[in-house]
Amino acid sequence: MEIPQIRMHSQPAKIQIQTESAQLHMSQPSGDLTIRQPKAEISMRTKQGKLNIDQSQAWEDMNLLSAKKSIAKNAQAGEQAAAQGTARRARQGNALMRIENSADPIKAQAMENAFSEQKRLGITFIPSTFAVKTSYEPADLDIQVQTHQPVIEGRANKPMMQYTPGSIETSLAQRPELTIEVINTKI
Repeated sequence: MEIPQIRMHSQPAKIQIQTESAQLHMSQPSGDLTIRQPKAEISMRTKQGKLNIDQSQAWEDMNLLSAKKSIAKNAQAGEQAAAQGTARRARQGNALMRIENSADPIKAQAMENAFSEQKRLGITFIPSTFAVKTSYEPADLDIQVQTHQPVIEGRANKPMMQYTPGSIETSLAQRPELTIEVINTKI
């Protein structure tokens, strides 16, 4: 007896997918930076120092006077000597007028007029201590500084991007197939 038998043979479809990845290239250029520092401005003003030396006292101590001071000193000494001489003569005249009251005015006056006053001996320092006078006005220094801020200029560069889009391709690598056979098989 023959029984028909159905044989089915199927082949599934195969899909093929090809992909190409997207590409992104990025680069960031360095920023540009410039810095300038302007020079500072400096101005200096100086008032000179002043040294004063007064040695007139030392010259006077050594009897080296200016003409004006020498005349004034000698005139004063002359006036004083004249006044002393006049006073001595007046005193001696009064003593002689009253000779009857005094023991021996002539002898006393002779002794006074005959001998001059003895000079003193001793060490004197010429010129005297601290005879030279000094004074000093110090110098004055005025410094003015004008500073300037640095000039900073910065520029950022934008990033550079290059994008290549990806792609997807689909295709049928194998078609689907169904084969049906009827086979008579004997049993």
